[in-house]
Amino acid sequence: MLCTGKRRRKSTSLQRTVCSSTVRLQEDERPITITGKTSKEFSYYPPLPGQDSALRWSGKKFEELPIVHVKATYNNTLIQVTDNDGQSIVRTSCGTEGFKNIKKSTPIAAQTAGISAAAKATAKGVTFVRVMVKGLGPGRLSAIKGLTMGGLEVVSITDNTPVPHNGCRPRKARRI
Repeated sequence: MLCTGKRRRKSTSLQRTVCSSTVRLQEDERPITITGKTSKEFSYYPPLPGQDSALRWSGKKFEELPIVHVKATYNNTLIQVTDNDGQSIVRTSCGTEGFKNIKKSTPIAAQTAGISAAAKATAKGVTFVRVMVKGLGPGRLSAIKGLTMGGLEVVSITDNTPVPHNGCRPRKARRI
């Protein structure tokens, strides 16, 4: 539906712009402070390691949040929840959830493993997590969806897939 900007109203004195808050912020010259920082310094992106930030998740800094490692291979999806030091809290995979053979490599199996990992992690007191994804398997996004369905709040998603910079030398060409 297109908005032409002209609307018929009975009283012409009560006309408001559609995005009044945005217009009000643009007209206001002084910056708005958000938890001690100005809006010019505020960023929706997570801070870099070592960079100080006013963002807190249940009183923890970004570096202190638990990390969920998702390894999505073509045959299985492995999910491991660790604390910020790397100590394992919860570990699960599609195989431990009861899927066998070719069914382990489906997005449904990865989502089920994600829900199970999230349920076990919330039982141990984890609410906000960072997600590190590695691999190109079919369960990449389904595992993250399962984590959110299980009750975890995902703060950031980082792709940690190894990419070769031209890789190994190929075999010699076959001559017939």
